[in-house]
Amino acid sequence: MSLSPATRARIESLLADHHVVLFMKGTRLAPQCGFSAAAADRLNALLDDYHSVDVLADEEIRAGIKEFGQWPTIPQLYIGGELVGGADIVQSMFDSGELHRVLGVSAPDRTPPLLTISDAAVEKVRAALADAGDAKLFLVVDGRFQPQFQLREPGEHDIVAVANGLEVRFDAASAQRARGASIDWTRTPHGEGLAIFLPQAPQAIRSLDVHQLKQRMHAGDITVVDVRPEQDRAFAPFAGAEPFTPETHARLTALPKDAALAFICHHGNSSRNAAEHFREHGFTNLWNVEGGIDAWSVEIDPSIPRY
Repeated sequence: MSLSPATRARIESLLADHHVVLFMKGTRLAPQCGFSAAAADRLNALLDDYHSVDVLADEEIRAGIKEFGQWPTIPQLYIGGELVGGADIVQSMFDSGELHRVLGVSAPDRTPPLLTISDAAVEKVRAALADAGDAKLFLVVDGRFQPQFQLREPGEHDIVAVANGLEVRFDAASAQRARGASIDWTRTPHGEGLAIFLPQAPQAIRSLDVHQLKQRMHAGDITVVDVRPEQDRAFAPFAGAEPFTPETHARLTALPKDAALAFICHHGNSSRNAAEHFREHGFTNLWNVEGGIDAWSVEIDPSIPRY
């Protein structure tokens, strides 16, 4: 497929207007594939703000960006108008510190995290590693502080920690998120398995029902952010909430980390993703409006149309 002049002009305009652009599936708040999520996670760890383009919402850009940079897959990261690469390259550059250098941010702290691993956990993990061959044990902690053990080939930029005689490897981002982690083998009425406690994880997102939201808005002690698409906000306006635009995002990320922020969408799902994004950036007083604008219309203000 050839790249039309109109599509080329659109892409060139995006790259001229934004220093860092990630062409991805979904948005930085709600990635729609694992590779896009991984690339966005690395950028989120370094930048409060950058531009992302959801190729799933624009087939012309989805096909055109592959022709533009002669790169066959999504995601694609551009910095200063130049193609950097896809998810694997972004990960490698992050781990080596090269991405930090290119973006002008401080080099990653490569200090191995201090871990506490119980004897029972070590015994179970060693048994699982018996047939692992040359693969090494990695602990991956994503931007939402969801931990996962993986077995894979070692790399030159791995950060290696040893606790209770067990070697655990990390990428640079996971190493920071895993500082002070404790790992145990636990038994519950639902079964048994590894339990990983991450003390660096920020405060979990809390829930607000629409009646509680009304009280908080009346008290004026919370900022409400409407993350619905523009056409939804126009059809069913919600007075008192800020639309989630790039300008709003930039202003909110500059607030103190303990600022009270509540996120609302249609039913409460996209808003939780938006809140998780701010949690990744260290915000500690985050709320999700359960039921969203639909619940507000049913229980608080029936003049707002349902859809």
